[in-house]
Order: sequence, then structure tokens, then C-alpha cells
Amino acid sequence: MAELTQLLEAVRAGEAGAIDQVFTLTYRELHEMAHQRLHRSNRVTSLDTTTLVHECYLRLVRVGQLQTQDRSHFLGYAARVMRSIVVDFVRQRLAKRRGGDELRVTLGTDIRDYAPVSEEQIIQVDEALQELAVLDPRLVEVVEMRYFAGFTVEQIAESRGVTTRTIRRDWEKARLLLYTALQK
Repeated sequence: MAELTQLLEAVRAGEAGAIDQVFTLTYRELHEMAHQRLHRSNRVTSLDTTTLVHECYLRLVRVGQLQTQDRSHFLGYAARVMRSIVVDFVRQRLAKRRGGDELRVTLGTDIRDYAPVSEEQIIQVDEALQELAVLDPRLVEVVEMRYFAGFTVEQIAESRGVTTRTIRRDWEKARLLLYTALQK
């Protein structure tokens, strides 16, 4: 565990290759997070676990400014990046499915929109999380770590330095607010 903290310090200091070592050290955990995330969506996307982890790595390297302090902050940030990747992928797929910028022509009255409701729900959840972030950013972190990364209540409490009771209350509050936002 101390090794990862040292590597994250090296990343912040701008040492070449440190980010690669961070990913090598945390690859199994990131792979498990990605698996949990994609498993919960019942294969909504055609993304696979390895692709999601690699895309996460590419986005973090592209940004080049990884400012995490320890393992829990890094994994929380990775969960946020994975959420972003899935949402972007679904948005792009829905845009292509609906023709993107192309002229739309109806060929018949019985044509249905074949987009699964679950893809649209991913976009709705993302929008609801953005609204929730304005009210309480900590609730969004709990949702990202619990729902998107598959962390347990105990793991989130440990990483945030609060009690499990606090995380349970935050989780219930976030679920209620998200449910309300999704009913609009």
C-alpha cells in the first residue's frame, strides 16, 4: 500500500513512467471495478472490462494531471473516469443509432425506436448525478464508489474516513434524491 502512495507522489512530481507503474500495481482492482460496473448494466454497452480499464488509463494519461493522494482517492477518481467513459460511449452510440447529424426520414408509421430503455437511463442517471453534485458533491462520490465501482459501504467509509453509518445515510439520501430526479 505504501508503494502505491509513493508512486502517486512520483506521478504528482512528474516522474516519467510513474503513471504506468500505478496502473500496473492497481490493474487487478481496476479490472474488478470495471467488471462490476459493466456487470450491473446487464451488457448495455458493447464495452468489455479490459477495454474500459484501458480507456480509463488513456484518459488519465491524456489529462496528465493525476492529483490523488492515496489508494482510495485514486480508485475513487478511477470510478469517476469509468462512469464518464460509459456515459460518453452510450451517448455516442445513441447519437449514431438515431442518425446523428443526418436527415431523418420516417419510412413507415410502425417504426419504433429500438434504443433500450437502459441506455437512456444511463444518460438520465448521469444528468441526475450532475444535478446532485450541485447540492452535495459527497453524495455523488458515494454513488460513484458504490454503484459505479462496486465498493462496499465499509470500503467507502474507510476511504473517506467516516463511519459506515454515515455512508449508509448518504447512500439512502442519494438514492432518494436520484429517484426523485429521475421521476421528472
